[in-house]
Amino acid sequence: MYFIVLSLGLDPSNFIHMNKELAIDSALSVLNDPLFKALQEPARLAVIRQLLILGKADISQIAEGLPQERSVISRHLQVLLDAGILRVERAGRHRIYEINGLEIIHKFEAILKELKLIMPYCCN
Repeated sequence: MYFIVLSLGLDPSNFIHMNKELAIDSALSVLNDPLFKALQEPARLAVIRQLLILGKADISQIAEGLPQERSVISRHLQVLLDAGILRVERAGRHRIYEINGLEIIHKFEAILKELKLIMPYCCN
């Protein structure tokens, strides 16, 4: 790559700076994932805890161990679904929620991959 930059008459320091900027922008975009927003709220962490204990559960089962109203829990469940932390399936009239473990692992692996790309630029 360095040879191509030189053969095109480009300044290698500009190329390195561009790569650094791209790596940083890419890492920051991954850190802006809804996953982090979803995990910042203690009530959502309590919902996650309930589901870890219960396995699969509907909103009534989840709500039994929590102080919030069902409508509030429903909004938290939607945020967790949107972030990919949960998945849901229909069972008759009920929606059954569960932790989406593989998706969480994939998201964290993507985050780690992006952070590793910026390590040479900032954090040796």
